[in-house]
Amino acid sequence: MYIFSIGHGNKTIEEFIAELRSFDIAFLIDVRTKPYSKWYPAYNQNMLKEILAKHSIKYVYLGNVLGGLPNDTSCYVDGKVSYDILKTKPFFKEGLQRLILAETKGINVAVMCSEGNPAECHRTKVIGVELQRTGISLRHIVGIGKEKSQNQAIVEATNGNGLLNLFGEEALTSRKQYV
Repeated sequence: MYIFSIGHGNKTIEEFIAELRSFDIAFLIDVRTKPYSKWYPAYNQNMLKEILAKHSIKYVYLGNVLGGLPNDTSCYVDGKVSYDILKTKPFFKEGLQRLILAETKGINVAVMCSEGNPAECHRTKVIGVELQRTGISLRHIVGIGKEKSQNQAIVEATNGNGLLNLFGEEALTSRKQYV
């Protein structure tokens, strides 16, 4: 059981579409809190939705429930998003259930964010970790016909240390401070 993941990074829209097509993605699930790109306007929500439709890929926005920068300020510790807190929120659980439902129905989906490197994105650190607990693995698209496993991405994200800190607790957070 798996769901795909992809980040647009600095890819051209043509490269991005080619990567999605190489994995037969039917639905792109946008998990960006703010579905806009200052540098790459083709990834702005409305334009992206139109481009995807031309390639028979449906666009779904779930950044309001699965986004990496939640509006709920209780998810922040020392200005960073605490994924341990985020994963307990009802809105996050609701979004995760929608992904699980898509997988159980056999719908080929990819969750998308702007971060090109899965090891540096909340797709891996919270969505992927929580999906893995349900038996669903993320397969991170990193090129045309190329992918990286969720386990590989976690090893990279934690410099080989795994999910637990010295106290046996998960300690994954956003890379930057936001508040």
